[in-house]
Amino acid sequence: MSTETGSDTEMETGGTETMTVREAIRSALREELEDDEDVFVMGEDVGEFGGVFEVTAGLVDEFSEERIRDTPISEAGFVGAGVGAAATGSRPVVEVMFSDFLGVASEQIINQMAKMRYMFGGKTEMPVTIRTTEGGGMGAASQHSGTIHTWFAHFPGIKAVAPGTPAAAKGLLKSAIRSNDPVFFFEDKMIYEQKGEVPVGEDFTVPIGSAHVEREGEDVTVVATQRLVGESLSTAEALDGEVSVEVIDARSLYPLDTDTIVESLEKTGRLVVADESPISYGVHAEIAARALEEAFFSLDAPIERVGVPDTHVPFSPSLEEEVLPGEEDIQAAIHRLS
Repeated sequence: MSTETGSDTEMETGGTETMTVREAIRSALREELEDDEDVFVMGEDVGEFGGVFEVTAGLVDEFSEERIRDTPISEAGFVGAGVGAAATGSRPVVEVMFSDFLGVASEQIINQMAKMRYMFGGKTEMPVTIRTTEGGGMGAASQHSGTIHTWFAHFPGIKAVAPGTPAAAKGLLKSAIRSNDPVFFFEDKMIYEQKGEVPVGEDFTVPIGSAHVEREGEDVTVVATQRLVGESLSTAEALDGEVSVEVIDARSLYPLDTDTIVESLEKTGRLVVADESPISYGVHAEIAARALEEAFFSLDAPIERVGVPDTHVPFSPSLEEEVLPGEEDIQAAIHRLS
């Protein structure tokens, strides 16, 4: 896999602007569409309708239907078209409404997208970005509420990112579009309205494969993704004065920034991994394994995992609330380590 992912230039952009996650993603799309005529967006209702979560709203008026393309309701068809477009020189950004639907396009993803560069000895590039939403909390039932990024982080040949802040969302999406490898960009549908400071300037990117320390602490490290980054920061604030919590936004699932996690553990000695996916065989286990391999003698307590029990997300609001992890679960995990 190639390693070109841009560079983190947050300190060189000349200021910041307050944006929501939705606005940050739209801004990244706009800048990359303006910068490179080979970039185009495709997916169900991404044009005049503006996307099911309004992320692409207005872009068709700026860039025309040629570059903001509505597709039929066929994930296998338009994901496959994205693979073909990438293999022949374009840089498609393919929106899949809900990550749960990616199974329909698994042949195109697993046997074509992920393997093409490898099977052709690196002579064919695959610069396709798959944007998709995941996560529960909307009462949308199991087929629209899964968090399945672990699947795609597992496939050789694919990069996978899952930002937890507006700045990470913008910077990672720009790097994804510029990458010559396929990148899956997972958006947590429950944080589209979350606001934060985003560096201004088209040169701003976040390298794929880099985590970020969102809050420094001394006693416990919490490595979180997506919505649980904000929940972890709220937990750290609530416990301030009792426990000093360091919060890391993992941002990139594959490649994973093990160095930043290890450096934190050398200071705190305790680790909580918070990710809204089923506990078994997932992101939690991979981060825990890396910690054990690289920082075993720094650990002063067993590693705690916060996630979804090994079940689907139910439709019932009360059951959904019971299943989904949140601030109380993170706080309980921290207290078990204290």
